[in-house]
Amino acid sequence: MSQRSKRIILHVDMDAFFASVEQSLHPEWRGKPLIVGSGPNERGVVSTCSYEARKYGIHSAMPSRSAYMLCPHAIFTPPQMERYEKVSSEAFEVFNSFTPYVEGVSIDEAFLDITGSVKDYEDAERLGEELRKKVEEKCHVTCSVGIATNRLLAKIASEERKPNGLFKMPYEDEKIVEYLASKSVGVIWGIGAKTASQLACYGIKTCGDIQRISKECPGFLPESIVESAYGRADDKVYYEQTDEKSLSAEHTFSIDVSDLRIVREKLLELVSEVGFRFRKRERWAKTARIKIRETSFKTITRQMQFERPARDDFAFRKAALELFDALPPTNIRLIGFGVANIVQTPEEGELLLFDDGSSEKRIKRERLSAAIDLLREKGLFK
Repeated sequence: MSQRSKRIILHVDMDAFFASVEQSLHPEWRGKPLIVGSGPNERGVVSTCSYEARKYGIHSAMPSRSAYMLCPHAIFTPPQMERYEKVSSEAFEVFNSFTPYVEGVSIDEAFLDITGSVKDYEDAERLGEELRKKVEEKCHVTCSVGIATNRLLAKIASEERKPNGLFKMPYEDEKIVEYLASKSVGVIWGIGAKTASQLACYGIKTCGDIQRISKECPGFLPESIVESAYGRADDKVYYEQTDEKSLSAEHTFSIDVSDLRIVREKLLELVSEVGFRFRKRERWAKTARIKIRETSFKTITRQMQFERPARDDFAFRKAALELFDALPPTNIRLIGFGVANIVQTPEEGELLLFDDGSSEKRIKRERLSAAIDLLREKGLFK
């Protein structure tokens, strides 16, 4: 098969991004366990942590108090989203200098279609290394790069040499199948802990097991899982559809507010505003964020992943209130809510072997939110 008959996709993933930015700003923190998130004595979670901290079993979304128990000598620092967004913008400028076909998946992750930027598949590795070098020179942080013929394989490849490395997936179909055979089913998009546990009940733990079962018992597993286990996936970079990486709204109070009931009411208003604007286009969000600025002008940001990609007000409100209620009481000057990590289909969450009714519930909530949107447009609902 000609090397020009397939597309060439590059996946770039910034290494421990928030922590790396902090270490670039504080050289004395380099080489030390660093935790970005809530303090060790606060009710909150780890946003991200350095690779030095991960050696102690610390990971994102872990309660900060648990992280402290695992590594008492770790350095804790609150997130500084303005800094991270600035560095992210600089990184995306580098990406766009190599190809105009850039799909931003999140603040620290992107797919690039470099088919027209290289001579052939062999030449792609040279481009990838050059991109990594320019990101480090301009942003003072490192990234890992995966190169393959489609998005799924590029994503898997970028994990192969983390941190600060590059891996190029095999090009030939039979070699791709052979490479994937030993990989855990968890590398397949949409297979999380729940689905992996269900598959394990049938003795299916690797992509090779899926390949075998698909031949022995055709139709037993969902087609999407089987296709992924063979390395067959979408090779399109949705650069036109992901120009807007996030959507948010904020409100600054005329006087600082200590009554959290008032702040909650305003937060729910912002949630409704964001939801109304978000549903103007067919898209779903994987992440919810809130932002609070205190009287002292200290800015606190918190975020969480939706259980499945969402676009309805019910999921948005639930996430906003969970994030808000986890914060300690304070005098508040500004409150904000937003959604990020935007995807084009609600199925980019965990795949389910058996329908648990969640899809039907999601559709009902989305329809109700859309009906309320119509009332808002007519001025009949606030």
